[in-house]
Amino acid sequence: MNTHKKRPKAVDNSGFSDNSSAEGWRLINKDGSTNLKKTGIPFYRRISIYHTLLKMKRGKFLVAVFLFYTVMNLFFACLYMLIGIDRLSGSTRGSTFFDDFSQAFFFSSQTLTTVGYGHIAPVGLIANSLASIESFLGIMTFALVTGMFYARFSRPKAYIRFSDNVLVAPFKEGRALMFRMATDKNNHLTDVEAQVTVAVHILEEGKRSTKFYQLPLEINRINSLAISWTCVHHLNEDSPLSGFGAQDFKNGAVELMVTVKAFDDHFSNTVQQRTSYAAEELVYGARFSMMYERAGSGRYTQVMLDKLNAYEVHTFSADPSA
Repeated sequence: MNTHKKRPKAVDNSGFSDNSSAEGWRLINKDGSTNLKKTGIPFYRRISIYHTLLKMKRGKFLVAVFLFYTVMNLFFACLYMLIGIDRLSGSTRGSTFFDDFSQAFFFSSQTLTTVGYGHIAPVGLIANSLASIESFLGIMTFALVTGMFYARFSRPKAYIRFSDNVLVAPFKEGRALMFRMATDKNNHLTDVEAQVTVAVHILEEGKRSTKFYQLPLEINRINSLAISWTCVHHLNEDSPLSGFGAQDFKNGAVELMVTVKAFDDHFSNTVQQRTSYAAEELVYGARFSMMYERAGSGRYTQVMLDKLNAYEVHTFSADPSA
């Protein structure tokens, strides 16, 4: 890679360090989260339970709620067994420990959820106090879980799907970096704006450092993301990546960090989504295939989301870095 070529002025507001030796594999993960792990303070001070549950995948969230519910019932069932199963009026002494424990467990689940079928009831001060505490905790925890369900359901989200790869494709008798995006839900995004920052690892005076540049796009704002949008950065003489060839990209010299902001008509709110492209996700010498066509009836346009990543190989006549 030619490090003597004059490049556009680097920016210092990326939020990341220019020390390449302190960086991990990539700066931003594919899902838009930063590739960082914070240490130096206790775990409970580094973690926000609310944000963790809010960003947790749907399946993991449901499993977490189920495990919490089960553990709570197991804990109180053990307490009921400790004070004696005879303190639960209506229960019958079973022939095995499992029979007694199952009665205590299901009584706990009825108390925790405040269902209270009435078949089994606590007897005595200790049993009634324990049941009262469990009912109070049930009201509190289920209120929190219900609020978390609503927060996850109502949280504005862009629902943008990005292409798996960024391409170096022919463009205006030259070449350009291109990646593609589309919405994969029935939401409607307007006033869509994309910003791309590139991290370039260079060698200066025998020391590797990272420089950050804003990549100007041919079109950085569109009125509506109805079908798809291919973002294009022209690799001309004004580009910080001017002169980069296939080998420069393969050497892991760059990482593209993409931020997309838009207005969601349904939420009446601004939404945002991020992603990044590392060197191994760049395909040198390709162009995206068409991903939409007129439907057979001719009455609507069919967007084929399964072709979002489809591309055709294109061979360049010469490599600019050769």
